Order: sequence, then structure tokens, then C-alpha cells
Amino acid sequence: METTPTNLQGLLFIDDEEGVRRSLVRALKHEPYNVYAATNGQEGIDFIKEHTLEIATVVSDYRMPGLDGLETLKIIGGINPEITRIILTGYATMEAAIDATNAGIDGFLTKPFDNVELRAKIREIWVRKHLRQFVSEQIYAEINRSPTSLAPRLSEVTVLFSDIRDFTRMSQHVTPQELVDFLNNDYFTPMGDIAYQHQGTLDKHIGDSLMVIFGCPVSRPDDALRAVRAAVAMQRRSLQIDARLQNPHLRLRTGIGIASGKVFSGIMGSLRKKEFTSVGMAVNIASRLQSLARGNQILLDEYTMEKVGHEIQATPLPAVSVKGLDTPIPIFSIKVD
Repeated sequence: METTPTNLQGLLFIDDEEGVRRSLVRALKHEPYNVYAATNGQEGIDFIKEHTLEIATVVSDYRMPGLDGLETLKIIGGINPEITRIILTGYATMEAAIDATNAGIDGFLTKPFDNVELRAKIREIWVRKHLRQFVSEQIYAEINRSPTSLAPRLSEVTVLFSDIRDFTRMSQHVTPQELVDFLNNDYFTPMGDIAYQHQGTLDKHIGDSLMVIFGCPVSRPDDALRAVRAAVAMQRRSLQIDARLQNPHLRLRTGIGIASGKVFSGIMGSLRKKEFTSVGMAVNIASRLQSLARGNQILLDEYTMEKVGHEIQATPLPAVSVKGLDTPIPIFSIKVD
């Protein structure tokens, strides 16, 4: 087993040709990977079993003695489905591409390879697998240019939580299919589109709530302002959707909470389920404010208000208590009619 130590994430390259292995190790010498090389599929599989948590990406040659590349990557995906799996082949046929796609492989590379193109393509495939569905085109492009963008770190962000008012009551009066269609078509999709348009990262859906982060993985000076503008746009869109809903049991009235501060952001979870998310007091405060907000209302914490007060008008409200804080915090309200 050949190795080249660096410091960010593990990449395993599997190829039976020593010259190709050495070429790829050299090509990735200055990238932020720990690069390992195996001589055949079984050796690569055994290495993954011993180092499951250390490897983020596996690149395997297509045609090798014994297990071929597709068989090897299928088995590796069964060991850890979070590993990005890339097939490398000198036989760039449509049949090979279809085989790789049908096997659930994340990317397809051809050889001989150009070093610069190889590095960019590996990074692009990894980012696409892990984050593509959660961010806008612009943020995706920025992440793709920087291989360290998704490294866990402490970030200054603005967090937005949105939740449908009276959702539990409504769910008792409609069919499961009607409820799913309502959530997907009238809430998650239009609100997610607004988050993308304002360069937010859709962190997660929790029941009828959604969480959006502004400032990570890509930070900008106006993160807080874009978060508040996104919230206003969401509330206006909710009013429009609510006015055209035909089912008398379904209403789209949302409460939104926004808070800013330092959070820890990164890809977290188990081998079977990971997500890019953030944890910290700003998340807790935003969630608490969302729970207090009435329909069509946006509540902001004081730190967010300090950042946006030069452009956004909001009404001061009595301070509220938040779990984990010793004293109540000042909050501000924006009502969208």
C-alpha cells in the first residue's frame, strides 16, 4: 500500500498498473488529501474495511484482474455509502458510462488524464455528491473552486427557521397524499427556491420546518441582510400561496425566526447518514424565535438587528428567555401583510 500523507481527507486509488498509480499520486501531491493506492479491487476493499472513517473518495480503474472496478466500488459503497466512488477507464464507451451510472457510481473519468483536469474533476464529483442539492448554483461554483470549503470550522452565520402555523391541526383533516403534496409543492419547493435566490444553504427539513444557513459554507458581508430579505420574500410568497389554496383545511401561514452568531459547521452524522449542518447558540435562538412567531411574522434577535438595522425596520418586543442563556434576550418583529 503506497501513501502520501497530507491533512484533510482520505482518497484511495485502485489500479493494477504501477505507472498509473504513481502518476495519480503525483497529480494529487499538492491537494489536501491523504492519498493511498491499492493494486487490485480486493486490496482496496480490505483497506476500506480497516480505514472506513478515513476515506472520503475512492477512484478505481475499470478493468483489473480479479474484481473489476464496478464490482469493487459496489462493495465499497456497501461498506460506507458516504464514500464518493469514481470509475477511471481508458475505455470511454457509452456502455461503460451506462454501467457506471446503473451501479450508482458518483463519477466517471477517462485516461490518459490531464493532471489539472483530474484534480478539478475529483473535487467536483465529491462536492456534487455531498452538497449539490442544498445550495444555489453560485455557492456550488465557489465551493467547487475551493477544496477546503466544506472542512469543519467555526463560522459567523445567520440562521433562519420557518414553520407552518397550526400544521398538526391541519394534518388531521386531510389525506396523507394531500398533506405531502401541500408540503412539497406549496411550501418546501417555493421557500427553498427563495433561499437559493438569496444565496442561503438549505440545512434541513424537520417535519414542517426548514432551516437555512447564510454564511456557511460561503461567507459574505451581507449574510444577515440577505437572510432577512429572504424571510420577507418567504412571507410574501406564503400569503400569495395561501390565497389560492382550494382545500379549506389547508392554510399556509408561517412563523420565521432569525438569529446570528458563531456556530460550528461541517458534515456530521453516522456512516449511513450524513449531512452538512451547523450547531450552536445561534441555531437554538433562531429555533426559539420561530416557535414564538405568529403567522406572517418574522422575529429577529438583537445581534441580527444590529447588522440589518440600517436597511430594515422592525418593532422592538419584550425580551424572551432562551434555554442555555442566563438572561432574556431582546427581540424584534417584522410583520408582513
